[in-house]
This record gives sequence, structure tokens and C-alpha cells, in this order.
Amino acid sequence: MKKLVAVTGCPTGIAHTYMAAESLSRAAEKLGVSIKVETRGASGVENRLTQEEIREAHAVILSSDVDAEEDRFQGKTVIRSSLGDAIKNAERLIEEALSKPASSYEEQVKAVKQEREQKRSGPYKHLMNGVSFMIPLVVAGGLIIALSFTFGIHAAEVEGSLAANLMKIGGESAFALMVPVLAGFIAYSIADKAGLAPGLVGGMLASSTGSGFLGGIVAGFLAGYVAKWMKEKIRLPKSLEGLKPILLIPFLATLIVGLLMIYVIGTPVKGVMDSLTAWLQSLGTANAALMGLLLGAMMAFDMGGPVNKAAYTFGVGLLGNEIYGPMAAVMAAGMTPPLGLWLATRIARRKFTWEEREAGKAAGILGLSFITEGAIPFAAADPFRVIPSIVVGSAVTGALAMGLGCTLRAPHGGIFVLPIPHAVGNLAGFLLAIAAGTVVTALLVTLLKKNVVAQEVGDGDQ
Repeated sequence: MKKLVAVTGCPTGIAHTYMAAESLSRAAEKLGVSIKVETRGASGVENRLTQEEIREAHAVILSSDVDAEEDRFQGKTVIRSSLGDAIKNAERLIEEALSKPASSYEEQVKAVKQEREQKRSGPYKHLMNGVSFMIPLVVAGGLIIALSFTFGIHAAEVEGSLAANLMKIGGESAFALMVPVLAGFIAYSIADKAGLAPGLVGGMLASSTGSGFLGGIVAGFLAGYVAKWMKEKIRLPKSLEGLKPILLIPFLATLIVGLLMIYVIGTPVKGVMDSLTAWLQSLGTANAALMGLLLGAMMAFDMGGPVNKAAYTFGVGLLGNEIYGPMAAVMAAGMTPPLGLWLATRIARRKFTWEEREAGKAAGILGLSFITEGAIPFAAADPFRVIPSIVVGSAVTGALAMGLGCTLRAPHGGIFVLPIPHAVGNLAGFLLAIAAGTVVTALLVTLLKKNVVAQEVGDGDQ
């Protein structure tokens, strides 16, 4: 049975709101269609639609003259009508909604990602803002460095050669900007333009003092909150107020952050970073596999949420210190959940509806592209079976990737970066890790899920 959702509302919210809702409900019952109608009347919002209900709906009928929070319907097929039309022609509206193609699987994934973006707040939001601006530099730098190795591992040591110039672009330029940009845009997220200069300078000092991406994160937050405090607390005459954002705050905030990074923060954070780097470089096969297992499980746990992003940020940050193993585990494990669900829809067709089997094809493409969020619609529909399955599968992938000594110089791109020479170390092991995790995920999903017939009859397990 196709599901619909609807919203009705009018400025007065006394009669027409509820008349339209009643008309839609009766018409749906007559046509054998499931519908939930949210009303926005004099009593406020009643029968509020949940994100899960919106996600599962074939389409949305919107008959509202008041704010209906339309952003939550991004990616869905929306049928708009007047309240009068909903009251008089409810059957026609429902038939129109059913005749429209449902939102694509990719649109559903995009909507979930947008929803998560909107929910980010506080330090996590600021950190992810910095990471998002840093990623293009790391991707470009990593791939250009990999290209330089196509001329030979030591070819870049020949002054003036193409390999040397590629290394200069990727390593000495793109990678050199990685930490300053991370810090700068963390600070920008906190204090707007006032935080950018002290954040960039603090990040540059983090790089030059050897405190790496950890120092960049500290510098970004320090610069942002110092600049924000100055914006709020420093008061000048109106005639001089224009000097505050372009002269006073950049000068004072940069000075404070710079001195603190040199005399207070830089050395201890460098010690932490050096210890972490030395420990990662000394990991034996067993310990490397355990770290890969943890990173892999984190990548699948919330599929693009805070836990996933923590593992991803850790892997990306280490690239600047020439530690490439965790990034290989992170990307391989992030590809596994959608790929495993795609395989499950192929080998256990009775466990999935026709729509889910079609969605599985798109999930496979998203998995190949390293878009872990491609697993979200499946996980939202059956979390207690799907989430444990994908966590175990990704943990297996991460453990194998690091245990086999795989490395990765590019933090994104999925399968499309694999043909670039030297972008992936131990390519065969990397592919084996992805394949093993994909199979484990598919087998677990197949074992845990019930047949579609049993689910649709209503055995109380949904």
C-alpha cells in the first residue's frame, strides 16, 4: 500500500483546516490508501508528521495557507492545492499524488543529508565547517602527489622535473594550506569574517610548530571565540565602529592567538601529535587491525552523522603527517554499507519490496562513490536489523584494510580514485577488504530480515 502524507492549515484555523483534513482522510479510505494529515489550526500543530513518515511517503499533499515548514519535504514529490480544492476534490488530489513518480532514492539521501546539516549546532557544526573547506585541498593535494609518483617513487627529488613540480603543487602548496584553512573556517563559523584572519594565522602557526591538524583545531576554536568575544564586548563611538571589524579585531585577535600558539599551546599539542604519529607508525598488524575495526564500525554506526564524521576527520587529519593507513580503512568502510545493502537486494529479493530492490541499485552507485549516507533509507526502515549488519560489515572492512597495510592518499572519490597510480597502497588488499565487508553485510542483512510478505501482513515486528 502506498503511503501519503498531507498538511492542511488556514490563517484562522477553525473550520477549513479540519474540513480539508477530514475530506482527505475519507477519500484515502475510500481509495484504499494510507494517509496521515497534519493540521495547523487554532490549537497549533496537531498530528505532526515525523521525519520517518515523510521519508516513507510516496508524495505530500500540501493544502496550507500558513507556514508548513516546507524545508522538511525536500526531495519529496509535493502536490499543492487550495483548501477549497482539498475539501471538494480530495479524491482527485489523492489520485494525482499517486500518479506522480515517487522521489528518487538519491533525492531521499540528499534530503537526509540536508536535514543533518540543518541540525548541526555548537562545536560540531564549527568543526565540520572547517573540515568541509579543508577537504578539497586534501583531495587535490593527495591526488597530485600520487600523480608525481607515476614517474617513480624518487622522481620528485630531481629539481625542476615535472614530478618535482607536481610535488610542489600537491605537497608544498595544497597540503600546506590544509591546516590553516581548517582553522580559519572553524573560526569563521564561530565569529564570521572577524574570525577568519586570526584563524588562518593560528592554523599556519600550528603547521609551522608541528602541532598538525590537532593544533589547527585548537587554533580555530581559540581564534573564533576570541574574535566573537571582542565583537560583542568592545564598544567604540559610532564614528569609529567601522574600524572594529577591519582593524581592531583582526589585529588584537591575531596577536593574542599567535602568542598563545607559540608560547602556550603549540609545544604541548605538538607533543601529543608526535606521540600519536609515532604510535600509529609503530602499530603491528594485530593492533592496526583493531584500530581499523574501530574506525570501520564508527563509519557505519550513524552513516554520515557525528560518529562517522569523527572517524573521517581523524583519517583526513593524519594525511598531513604522512599517515595513510587510517584513511584507507575509513574510505573502504564508508563504501561498504550501501554496497552490502545493494548485494542483499540482489541475493535475497524476498526480503525487500520492489521499491527497495530498485533503491538497492542506486545504493550500489552511492557506495562506489563513498557516500555512506546511501544506506540511510534502508536503516531508517528497519534499524534493528540493518544497523548491526552494516556496523559489523564495515568493522570487518576496516580491520582488513589496516591489517593488510593498505594506504590511501585521497580522502574522497571512492572507486574513481583507484585507477590513479599510487593513490592506493596495496590495491588488491583494499579491494579485498571492501568485498569482504560487502559480503558480510549482505549475509547478515539476509539472515536478520524477514520476508517481505511477513512484514506486509503485519506480524507486529515493524
